[in-house]
Amino acid sequence: MKRRSFLKASSAATVAFGAYKAKALAESPLLGALRRRGNANDHILVLIQLNGGNDGLNTLIPLDQYNNLSKARTHVLIPDTKVASLKGYSGTGIHPALTGMKSLFDNGLVSAVHSVGYPQPNFSHFRSTDIWMSGSDSNETWTTGWMGRYLDQRFPGFPEDYPNADMPDPLGIQIGNAVSMTFMGSEANMGMVLSSVDAFYDLVAGGDASGSTPSTPAEEELAYLRMLAAQTNAFTDVVKDAASKGKNLSTKYPNGNGLADQLKIVAKLINGGLKTPVYMVSMGGFDTHANQVDTSDTSKGSHANLMKTLGDAVLAFQDDLQLLGHADRVAGMTFSEFGRRIMDNASNGTDHGAAAPLFVFGTGVQSGIIGKNPTIASTVTVNDNVPMQFDFRQVYASVLQDWFELSPEEVNAAMGGKTFNTLPIFKSNPAGLEDYLDLVSRISISEPYPNPAIEACKVRISSDGGQVELKLFDPLGRELRVLLDERVVPGEQEIEVDLRGLRPGNYVLQLAQGPNRQSRIISKR
Repeated sequence: MKRRSFLKASSAATVAFGAYKAKALAESPLLGALRRRGNANDHILVLIQLNGGNDGLNTLIPLDQYNNLSKARTHVLIPDTKVASLKGYSGTGIHPALTGMKSLFDNGLVSAVHSVGYPQPNFSHFRSTDIWMSGSDSNETWTTGWMGRYLDQRFPGFPEDYPNADMPDPLGIQIGNAVSMTFMGSEANMGMVLSSVDAFYDLVAGGDASGSTPSTPAEEELAYLRMLAAQTNAFTDVVKDAASKGKNLSTKYPNGNGLADQLKIVAKLINGGLKTPVYMVSMGGFDTHANQVDTSDTSKGSHANLMKTLGDAVLAFQDDLQLLGHADRVAGMTFSEFGRRIMDNASNGTDHGAAAPLFVFGTGVQSGIIGKNPTIASTVTVNDNVPMQFDFRQVYASVLQDWFELSPEEVNAAMGGKTFNTLPIFKSNPAGLEDYLDLVSRISISEPYPNPAIEACKVRISSDGGQVELKLFDPLGRELRVLLDERVVPGEQEIEVDLRGLRPGNYVLQLAQGPNRQSRIISKR
């Protein structure tokens, strides 16, 4: 069996070194010929995964929709008097327990992106996580990750030619028990996994970093495994060296905060001199089907505890980076596999939903909110979801082009051959936040009339001209009808929306032009 076939037949190769584990996954034929080196800078990205599906409507709260939201969320909605304000945004608030993120936002260090998701959403934790990590469409299954494809370009020849003089350090580091598809490249997993916070400190304290490979007739496969073992030993040594040189200066890291413990390690390794461009950490508990809130005070409870953990950890991490002198090099991003439904359930929780906000933080971001508050209908059913305003791959494309400074062609390759418009998340984006908001305002869609409707309704759309799409979606975010997909002349036009054959309920009408989207809710009787 040749090595390529061996790799295809193997789901994972694991080399264990004491408390530390490094994993290399099977290769994929996807983008097999891709070997271009991306533009290399010293910027670092820290991915924070919120496992379980975060409730976006109780995270970034649309106060201008509060009346309708209060009808839909009789069990979990936070009293408007307790919602924390955001500097410069009277119509949008933030969870009162997310004080750390609010502090960073008010100080110009957070870009919040509204209603991030993807077309035809999948509500399985496992499948939706794979979609977010791979960057595929929901009807595709890819075996490489978006960050793995980027690292493939930037560090060609991995794993055989690494470590080397130009890159002696791990290409990516993840803290957690399982390796993420995010780092999966075309040949192997591009990341190194520290199985836990304790494993890291055991490693630094001098845990066993030796390993042996048993004899086998499969010489080529044996040689490959030995190469991985030698590589892992080398990476282990540089991580230990960086940990011994690095330090933490912030006194804000809270005790008993697992996410803060992970981010503290990341800051220490960055300060210790690692050239690693991507880190990934995570926290769980966001699958809040039941007991999401304290029934006596909905601003407290399990989700509030998660918000406090997240906010306090990010605040301490950013403070540490500032004190260590690395703040301008590091950006962080939160993500979750999906959001929650608009309506809560009888168990004081929320069920799997579609789009939700995410946060990008650091000194390099354009602080503010991208997008508009989601529109909440006056009557909401159990199937209704927050409509997607932005594809998560637009955020990825923004990271790659505006943070890691890849060319549009390299971004396209890292995104699996798909092109996505960037968002004004980073200061380096040529479109400032104000310019972008002005661009968004150039398209509009009126309230449907009549609404509710029986067989049909009409809307008026306006734009400055160009390619425009108008689509109808069901409450689960599935595309039902394309009403318009063509180049239009500047000005207004009236569109009739045929509702015949559809069941009574709420539907989403979405107008799109480039990265800009506006939505309206249609109620069918």
